[in-house]
Amino acid sequence: MTTSPAFTVNCSILLTDLPLLERPRAVRQAGFDAIEFWWPFASAVPADHEVTAFIRSIEDAGVQLTGLNFAAGDMPAGDRGILSNPTHSSEFRDNVAVAIEIAQSLGTKAFNALYGNRSDDFSPEQQDETAAENLAYTGEAANRIGAVVLVEAVSGAERYPLKHAADAVAVIDRVEEAYGTDNLRLLADLYHLEVNGDDIPAALDVHADRIGHVQIADNPGRGEPGTGTLDLRRYLDQLHSNGYAGYVGLEYKPTHQNTFDWLDRDLRPSRRGVVI
Repeated sequence: MTTSPAFTVNCSILLTDLPLLERPRAVRQAGFDAIEFWWPFASAVPADHEVTAFIRSIEDAGVQLTGLNFAAGDMPAGDRGILSNPTHSSEFRDNVAVAIEIAQSLGTKAFNALYGNRSDDFSPEQQDETAAENLAYTGEAANRIGAVVLVEAVSGAERYPLKHAADAVAVIDRVEEAYGTDNLRLLADLYHLEVNGDDIPAALDVHADRIGHVQIADNPGRGEPGTGTLDLRRYLDQLHSNGYAGYVGLEYKPTHQNTFDWLDRDLRPSRRGVVI
């Protein structure tokens, strides 16, 4: 048996057969006590009653919201973030205010800031500078509530410029050097890193002190652990050995109705250890 970090269920990719506000309770009924979400609203700045209903659904379910994505544009259409696009800076910063409000209500301590696809309307240099400015702004806002901002390498999006862990860490370093922002962290999504051909063992060692969150899915297929060939047990053991004690997000696509069967029910609460 091996001990793993705490698990948190991503309610934006799992349990999607249920209405969004019913998913936190379903997670609790499945035996987990922690959840995370991509941006859960249709707009970057939702109506107050939408925010209230979202917060209440989580409080009523008795689960902890461990992480929340900032608005990332139209994800189904292929968008992967808006923070690097100068046209969307105002929208992004308005979204940050709403996300901070939600996090403050629920005790959430991590935000995922998807970088955004390259746009032909601006030079890469302009987009990188906009991203740095917005990440610094976001880092300052998150720091006021003791939270961190995560930067992630993503697969499956050709125009998304951050492919490997080192790409995300380079952004973090650039923002810290230029603005003194010290609460940006690497989101190590093992599935994305594998698909993009990163050297995962090396990345987990080299960037051990920069990792603020971990997400998992198997590969190929992005299904449940055990449906592919990705050696998740090895990598979680490596993370544990390197001192990582944070949450591990279950961010996979379910392949069957009983999607949590790979994990014994009495080992699901985030306070427990688990075998993969």
